[in-house]
Amino acid sequence: MNVKKILIFSLAYYPHVGGAEVAIKEITDRISDIEFHMVTLRFSAADAPQEKLGNLVVHRIGGPKWWYPVGAALKARALDKRQHFDGAWAMMSYMALPALFFGRPYALTLQDGDTEGHVFGRLRILPFLPLLRLGFKNARAMSALSTFLAEWGRKQGFRGTVEVIPNGADVQKFAGEKIAHDGAVIITTSRLVHKNAVDDVLRALVLVPDVRFQIAGAGPEETTLKVLARELGVSDRVDWLGHVDHTQLVALLHAADIYVRPSRSEGFGASFPEAMAAEIPVITTQEGGLKDYITPEVAWPVEKDRPDQIALQIKAILGNPQRTAQVVESARQMVVAKYDWSLIARDMRERVFARLFI
Repeated sequence: MNVKKILIFSLAYYPHVGGAEVAIKEITDRISDIEFHMVTLRFSAADAPQEKLGNLVVHRIGGPKWWYPVGAALKARALDKRQHFDGAWAMMSYMALPALFFGRPYALTLQDGDTEGHVFGRLRILPFLPLLRLGFKNARAMSALSTFLAEWGRKQGFRGTVEVIPNGADVQKFAGEKIAHDGAVIITTSRLVHKNAVDDVLRALVLVPDVRFQIAGAGPEETTLKVLARELGVSDRVDWLGHVDHTQLVALLHAADIYVRPSRSEGFGASFPEAMAAEIPVITTQEGGLKDYITPEVAWPVEKDRPDQIALQIKAILGNPQRTAQVVESARQMVVAKYDWSLIARDMRERVFARLFI
């Protein structure tokens, strides 16, 4: 049997982990009849130039981020002479550029969490926008995490059917017993950037004085957020955990009472199904791709930029254990039925990757 081969384009990969990197690993590890390779950036000397991680051979190239589309396309062509790939998979919008130059049929997955204006309207992107749109137009297949992102694909020129296939959660991994702790604890697992609105949670803390806030994440706004916490007088109730390995998230979630991330923009938000699988209540907005699944039946929605609403929902959750348990169970059942990674991997194999082999 001739095993099919797919080359993945992704700017980052393990040990540098975000939602897209988790998705790649969870999907490729569950598809045994395709051989996956990846070209990604080598961020430090500690990153091996080549290694096998699960069902994926990782090839890392040097250079700055702006060089990646060119360097990745060149590396892909060199690898193709030995591997003879059947197709490629571009993870996130910008990866359409190296996929376009590679010359093999490719699938493009829209995983972007920023606003459309940020992704396509930045000054440094504008000169390359015609090429990026050509990358969208020429994709053999396209998937998106949400109906919100699927609309991006159509607006940027893709003429086929955009398959809406969300990210998921490892239901078995995130299930388990709660860990005893003192007092009420809320948690976020967020990169510290404007879109994730950690500042709004800090402002909400002023209105819920008996609650502790754990922040698992790092990012460019960390210093600004720490200054804000001091100005608000809540520093003594905030735990800055820094970057936390994805394998450590389960214990953190099980030791918390509420997951809070009031996103200003979101393509899908894999952290929310993970929190639901861990059986803790979720407070977030219905921005972007969150509209697909964040409802009062499975979460506690708030409007963006409304710390007062966040505080009210925290009080509602802590003050009504019976309703909280009902909503948390509904959320868990939804994740099991729709967002288990095994289901996501099956859909990617049948609805996206199969189209590369036609």
